[in-house]
Amino acid sequence: MSTRGMTQKRANEREIVLERAMVTRHYVMTWDLDRCVGCQIGPLVCPKEAIIHVEGEIVDGRLAKKSSVDIDPDKCVLCGMCEVVCPKNAITLTINGKRENPVQTCEAFPHLVESTKFDKDAFDWRRKDFVIDNCPTNVISYKEEQDTLVVDQEHCIRCRQCEIASDGAFQVVQPWQGSVELYRDRCVEGCLACADICPTRALHIDEDGELVLADYYCIKCGACMQVCPVKPEYEEYEFTFESQGVTKTITRRRITNIVTLPIWVERWRVRHTPVQSAAWIEALTKMADDKAGAVEIDSKRALKRRDLLKALVGGRALLREE
Repeated sequence: MSTRGMTQKRANEREIVLERAMVTRHYVMTWDLDRCVGCQIGPLVCPKEAIIHVEGEIVDGRLAKKSSVDIDPDKCVLCGMCEVVCPKNAITLTINGKRENPVQTCEAFPHLVESTKFDKDAFDWRRKDFVIDNCPTNVISYKEEQDTLVVDQEHCIRCRQCEIASDGAFQVVQPWQGSVELYRDRCVEGCLACADICPTRALHIDEDGELVLADYYCIKCGACMQVCPVKPEYEEYEFTFESQGVTKTITRRRITNIVTLPIWVERWRVRHTPVQSAAWIEALTKMADDKAGAVEIDSKRALKRRDLLKALVGGRALLREE
């Protein structure tokens, strides 16, 4: 029996691959499970509910097996929405062997506005190793021939730790704006699982063994809320919006027990290129809260915060030298 036009799935502990071979289009979509942290965003944005959250395993308060995802090949239409919004750059989609994203090609989804730039003239080169060692995704490297630091933009997660480590020589634009709050008194005693899953040092364990929040480093993925043993509770409600003259009503979910949650992540809005699309508006209503008047922490204030420098590996020693 021919499998042309059917989605084939291959999976192991390291990756999930979906492949659909058609007459003129050959789709291959890959989830890098080493990068994936089982965050909220992929399952939220998927229009077909094809992305399934896989719970992590907590043993004695620590994460013994990290959260992840699984994909239902019968539901996935290889639209590419999840690739656009994945905060860990864990998803790649190719068509005929080249990177292409269908929802961006047809202008149903925008390109997110994000960047990491380095000003070598503003950099104290005594901090070179400090900056490189504190990149959680190992995307910063030194190029001797140009005598500069370069960033692998494709895999940078815009955590902004390089901003603090370089004292502002790096400038990072995050796509998501929002907030994160930690209420330590609500935590399950002895639990540090959120620090284990956090892809940045937004949540980390300090030298005294305490769970600490360095909010400026948060990329708003929500993986901490997913792994926390104190689970959100939801209620459904209807949301109506208009796009290009068409009115649509969808069912949304909102959390009803915010006051009991130890960790709370909000996504207010996202920087993106202009697009008018019902698909994008619907995705945003699932991913973000209406916080248009909210103000995010700015980089000038962040650079003055000693707690952010302390959160970095070797940060305390650097402060003692100053």
